[in-house]
Amino acid sequence: MDVLQTVSLFAEAAPTGGLNTAGLVVMCLSIGAVLCLASFCLYKVFSLPPVEVEEHLKGPLEIETGDVSDAD
Repeated sequence: MDVLQTVSLFAEAAPTGGLNTAGLVVMCLSIGAVLCLASFCLYKVFSLPPVEVEEHLKGPLEIETGDVSDAD
């Protein structure tokens, strides 16, 4: 079973009595656009260079809050 037969089976199962040719073209283009955008975004995220984690997790050794030196 090829792709066109599968898509036409889905179109025949629609409750409104089927999908005309223009609706089928719009559906295929919109699904294709969403899949292309999602794959592009995933490619961009996964192809980022690795980040050194040690630089981001270090904090200052002494934190001056000011509430211990002049407690009322």
